Amino acid sequence: MGSRTLYHGVSEPVAPDLGGRLPVALTVPGGDKAAISALGWQAVFRTLTEEPGLAVERVFPDKLGLTDGAEPRTRESNSPLSSFPVIAWSITFEEDFLSLPRTLRAAGVPPLAAERPSLPLVIAGGPIAFLNPAPIAPFVDCFWVGEAEDRFINFFDSLKRLVFDGRDKEVILDTVKDMPGVYVPGRSKTPVKRISTGETGPLLDPAFSCFISGHAAFRDTMLLEVNRGCPYGCRFCAAGYIYRPPRLAEIDELKRIVELTDPHKVGLVGTALTDWPDLLAFLKWLNGKKKKFSLSSMRADGITEELLMYLRECGIRTITLALEGASERLRRMMSKKLDPKDFLNAVRLCARYGVNHLKLYMIIGWPGETDEDYEEFALFLEEIVRIRSEEPGGRKKQFMRITIGISSLVPKPFTPFQWSPMMGEKALEARMKQLVKMAKPFKGVTLQHDNPFQARLQGLLARGGEDLAEFILLAADQGGWKKALKLWNGNPADILDRERGHDEAFPWEVVDIGVKREFLWKEWEKAKEAKVSPGCPSIDCKTCRMCGMETMLDK
Repeated sequence: MGSRTLYHGVSEPVAPDLGGRLPVALTVPGGDKAAISALGWQAVFRTLTEEPGLAVERVFPDKLGLTDGAEPRTRESNSPLSSFPVIAWSITFEEDFLSLPRTLRAAGVPPLAAERPSLPLVIAGGPIAFLNPAPIAPFVDCFWVGEAEDRFINFFDSLKRLVFDGRDKEVILDTVKDMPGVYVPGRSKTPVKRISTGETGPLLDPAFSCFISGHAAFRDTMLLEVNRGCPYGCRFCAAGYIYRPPRLAEIDELKRIVELTDPHKVGLVGTALTDWPDLLAFLKWLNGKKKKFSLSSMRADGITEELLMYLRECGIRTITLALEGASERLRRMMSKKLDPKDFLNAVRLCARYGVNHLKLYMIIGWPGETDEDYEEFALFLEEIVRIRSEEPGGRKKQFMRITIGISSLVPKPFTPFQWSPMMGEKALEARMKQLVKMAKPFKGVTLQHDNPFQARLQGLLARGGEDLAEFILLAADQGGWKKALKLWNGNPADILDRERGHDEAFPWEVVDIGVKREFLWKEWEKAKEAKVSPGCPSIDCKTCRMCGMETMLDK
C-alpha cells in the first residue's frame, strides 16, 4: 500500500516555511494548463513536499519562459526562480527542450551549465532523463534517471546537507555523481542505471494528481495511474521498454486514494487498462460512490459486452482504440499482437452498445511500408463502416461518429526501431493526403493527422546528441525551430534518414534502462522480417531472464 497523502485539489498551497529547509523550485514547462494536465511531476511534487527538510514551490513557465508575461516566479510565494539554490525540471516531451534555456535566461540564470560556476543547481528528471538526456545535457548540472522512490529522497537529502554546509557547485556534483540514479554529464560513471520503484507485480505507489483545475485538458479530473509499463512489447513504443517491468495497481490502493481525495471525477491512466482484472469492479465502485470517470485508450481485445453496457449506463459515449498499423504485415512488424477479428468485433460492440464517438489511432511512416499496406487499410475501413451500418450505431438517432487519428512514426531510443530511419517530410505528407482522400467518401468518418515537420523535429530532438544544444539555443534566441534549422550547421538527415549499424554507439546510452542492447537488436531484425515476438510473461523478471531486466533488479 502507498503512503502518500498530499492532495490540494482546486486549492493553492501556501508558501512553505523556509526555516531549516532546502528551497526547491519544481519547474514544469508549457504553462499552467499543460502542467496541471500532466501526472508525473505531480507525483514528484508530492514526494518532495512530504519531506520535512525540503521547501518545494512550483513554476509553470510558458513557451517564452515567462510566468504572467514577466520573469519566472513561483506560484506559492511569487519568488523569482533565480533565488532558489535548486531548480528541478520535470520534462516529458522533446519539444519542451526549448523552455529550458528560455526560462533560465528570463530568470537571469546562464542557460549553459559551463557558464554557471556557482548555484543554482539545475536538475532534470522525467521520461526524457532516461530516454535521451544528451540534447539538453549542456544545460543541466545533473539528471535523475528513473522513477521517484526512496533513493530519490536520499539524493535530495544529500543536496540539502551539501548546500547547507556551504559546499560549492563543483564539490556538490563530485559528491553526488555516482549516487544511484544520478547522472552528472562528464562526471558520472556511465551508463547510469535507471531506478525503478519495484519488480514485476503490484504497482506499489500509483501516481495521482495533487491539483485539479477547470482549465486543464482533463477538466476538474483527478488523474489516477492504473498501470505502469506495458507487457505487450510493441516495438515502436518507448513506454513498453523504459518502464519495465510492467506493474498493475491494486484495487484497494486506488480506493484508498479516491476516498482520501474525494474528487468529482476520476481519470484512469494507463497503457493497458483492459488488462487490469479489477477494471470493471473498480468502475462499479466509483459509480457507487457517485464519482464520474473517464478512460484512456483501450485494447480492442479487451472490449466486452459487459464493459460497454456498463459504460453506457454510466454515460460514457466515447471509446478510443489503437489499430496502429494499416495492414496485418505492418502490425506484425511492430509486434502489435492484435487479431483483426478482435478489432472488428470491438467496433461492432461499440456500434451496438451506444458509443456515439469511436476514436481510432494509427501510425504511418513505417520502414518499408508500401501502397499495398494502405490498400489493405482501405478495405479494412470499408469493413468498419459496413459493421457500423448493421448495428444501431449506423442509424440516425444513435449514429456513431468515427475519428481516425494519424501520427507519424518517430523511431525512439531504447526501442527496436532506434536503428530505423525516419520517413521524410514529403513522403509523410503524401501518405496523409492519401488517407484523407480514402476516408472522404464515408459518412461520419473524419481523419485528423499530426504535422510532419513537427514529427521530424521530435525525431531530431529525440535521437540527437549533445551537439543539439547549439540548435536548441538558436531556436530559443531566433524565434523558433524553423529559423534555427536554417541557421544550424548540423545535418538533420544524418540523425534521421539513415539506418544505423549494429555496433553504432548512441548518445542516449549514457543511461541503462535495464533492457539489453542485443535483445533490442534481435527485435529489430525480427521487425524487418515482420515476425511477432511474445510480450512480457506474467512471471517475475528474475525467472523470465529474456530482455535483461533481471540484471538491473538484482542490483
